[in-house]
Amino acid sequence: MNKLKIIIAREYLTRVRKKSFIIMTILGPIFIAAIIIVPVYLAKISVETQKIALVDETGVFLEALSKNQTEQINFEPRWDDLLTVRSEYDEKNYNAILYIPERAISSPSLIQIYSKKQVGINVTTFIENVLQKEIEGQKLALSGIDRSVLENIKTPVKINSIIFSDDGKEQYSFTEISMVLGLIAGILIYMFIFMFGSQVMRGVIEEKTSRIIEIIVSSVSPFEIMMGKIVGIALVGLTQFALWVVLSFLIIAGFQLSQPETFTYKEPTPVQLQNKGLTPDEAEALRYSEMIASPQANRILEGIRAINFPVIILMFLFYFIGGYLLYAALFAAIGSAVDNEADTQQFMLPVTVPLIIAIVMSRFVINEPDGSIAYWLSIIPLTSPVIMMIRIPFNPPIIDVVVSVVLLIGGFIAATWLAAKIYRTGILMYGKKITYKELWKWITYSN
Repeated sequence: MNKLKIIIAREYLTRVRKKSFIIMTILGPIFIAAIIIVPVYLAKISVETQKIALVDETGVFLEALSKNQTEQINFEPRWDDLLTVRSEYDEKNYNAILYIPERAISSPSLIQIYSKKQVGINVTTFIENVLQKEIEGQKLALSGIDRSVLENIKTPVKINSIIFSDDGKEQYSFTEISMVLGLIAGILIYMFIFMFGSQVMRGVIEEKTSRIIEIIVSSVSPFEIMMGKIVGIALVGLTQFALWVVLSFLIIAGFQLSQPETFTYKEPTPVQLQNKGLTPDEAEALRYSEMIASPQANRILEGIRAINFPVIILMFLFYFIGGYLLYAALFAAIGSAVDNEADTQQFMLPVTVPLIIAIVMSRFVINEPDGSIAYWLSIIPLTSPVIMMIRIPFNPPIIDVVVSVVLLIGGFIAATWLAAKIYRTGILMYGKKITYKELWKWITYSN
């Protein structure tokens, strides 16, 4: 046991002192924080006010556009002709000129927007929506239809997903949040298994080719060497993951404190709805539906509050450790069977295909997390670390999780036994091209 501890400590300390470990430990949290901070920050501060000259020859759209303008889009009415306004484009610092000819109501395609730079899609979409609504109103008026009647008929339909248990307890479910969380967790497991598993394989190859292993095996059994390397690198991975979580949290918290207005969401104001013949209970349900669905930021916050983070983190750690141990044993076996990294390709394919299949099938699992495909892939040890992490945010049946956990532990034991058989022979084998037939002989060798 003392020898195993020495090997684990050596593997751990050797890697955490490397520059690559330090660099990735610093860059990882910055990258993670940037994914969260940058989109929010840019969305808040990068929008400049667009000053748009409005040349409305119909005189119909001026009121509608002026009433609907925002802090980012301001319209300046102009009563001059289009050529005059264009000549004053630079002098007035316009970002664009919206030209609405006299026949715009009957021929909306004649409406044009002039600018010296490409107009943003949000600006054109905003203008199109306002103009479309106004043209529809004008046509309704000409047909003798009261527009307010049509507005009252329109009723927003937003379905809220509710999960209920056998004891009658109800909880709102946010599918989009679960999808994103599950997919990110599955991809992280996939990346960690490959990243740290390949380190085990490279470490074995380096020691084998440098002949250091011949000295080590004189005092330590091959199994202890393999397990020491696997466990040592696993501790390196857990250390780096823990540092990523802590440093990412500190970076994000620091930005939130320095930019409170940018990174703080405001609670939505209560929605006032017309009754439209609904009972008080129905009106209240509709009001709550509107509150949680609008704005989008509030819906995201509601979804985040509904996530059981302790369970997510606990299961992530288990499937990260379990998946890594299983694949690291197989990677160690591959490293012991070859003399250089170029020869690993023929043996890597059967090992990595299950992980690739898990990533490819993730879209089907997200669409049907309780389907038969999701079930079988989440209990097969070679794919369960990725697929079960995708299913966890969707609250799969407890029995599925238990079966998956038990089989993953059993898969690790079987993979370790298999890898040990190959490792003890292959670690001292030099200069011979190994085939699958040769590996089978090593596995079935009784001594």
